[in-house]
Amino acid sequence: MSPVVTPAACSDIAELRQLYYAVYGPHYPVALGTDPAEMARLIEDPHSLWLVARCADTGALTASAAIHGEAGSRIGRLEGIAVHPGHRSAGLAATLTGALCAGMLDTGRLDSVYATVRTVSAGPQRVVARNGFRPLGILPNAVDLRSRESLALYARHSAGVLDRRLPVTEVPAPLLPLLRTAEAALGIGYPGVRAAAGPRPAPPAVRDSTDDRLEVVEAPAFVRRRFRERFPGAEGWFYPLHTPNVLLTPEDGRFEVYAYLNRAGGYCSLLTAHPDPAAAAACLEPVTRALARAGAGYVEALVPLAHQEVLAAFLAEGFVAGAVYPAMRADGDGFHDYAVLSRSSERVDFRGVAVEPPLQPYLDCYVSAWASTHLPTSSEVAP
Repeated sequence: MSPVVTPAACSDIAELRQLYYAVYGPHYPVALGTDPAEMARLIEDPHSLWLVARCADTGALTASAAIHGEAGSRIGRLEGIAVHPGHRSAGLAATLTGALCAGMLDTGRLDSVYATVRTVSAGPQRVVARNGFRPLGILPNAVDLRSRESLALYARHSAGVLDRRLPVTEVPAPLLPLLRTAEAALGIGYPGVRAAAGPRPAPPAVRDSTDDRLEVVEAPAFVRRRFRERFPGAEGWFYPLHTPNVLLTPEDGRFEVYAYLNRAGGYCSLLTAHPDPAAAAACLEPVTRALARAGAGYVEALVPLAHQEVLAAFLAEGFVAGAVYPAMRADGDGFHDYAVLSRSSERVDFRGVAVEPPLQPYLDCYVSAWASTHLPTSSEVAP
């Protein structure tokens, strides 16, 4: 008998928390399955859609998934896919994912939806792939769930969106293999894209003194207010579905870096900097080390492909591009492509990763890029 699929209600929260505990245990680092207040807000959010499946015979809650959106943005995140261990292999995850996409993408409410998919098994990749999601890359060491796990980035776009991408003519040379991989995997084009002229910028010569003076402000309400004051509109930043809760600044206050730090999951997203991202580019190393001390074993940044200077600064500080998100941000009648760059303070180990064939080229590309960044060349090795 087919499951009964309905929108989640606040009266479901207790059962939902039991479901997420049964699936993920006590280590699930997402408020969607653990924080009743945040769960209620998402259920009532007009920009999001949360669906649950119940057994037609018993009424027991057997599965859950949501697409999280936000005001002023036409991008959503597929999250919280959970199927009770006693009801797996019944297609519940695919059923909920298909229903969510029908409600949010097929109706034109969103331009794209992305998902960060676990790689401990191939099942999650197959679920999203069967529902039209395509791989965009790999996020190594992205989250701590009992141990460090790598995630795969997938996305699905509304019809016609990928055809309206704004062209990019130059990118730093280390990004070219990733773009070629995306061309083959997604059937999109980067015609005429060439390596930017000039060498990769050298890392800053002085680090420790800046690192010692870097202040980390962990006061979420204050950081949000300060962020809204610095960025009253969306022109100077774009990081969908992330609200900063950490502010990093040197003693002289010449720049402010805004980030989202998730201690439970051991990861951090760099959102933007004031007065502009380039202002903090020379201090990425101390910023990353300060975040590592705060518990972020994985730090990532989302950078437009058109911003060569910022991309080059991240690459110079050991960040590696593992994914590209085409047509991520709307700008007039077109869409900007973004690159996802990351750096891990812990050893990256792919031996336990389960990778489906469509994702494999991205993994190979990342391994090659990591080796080029972090392993010495033959000329650098002493005889």
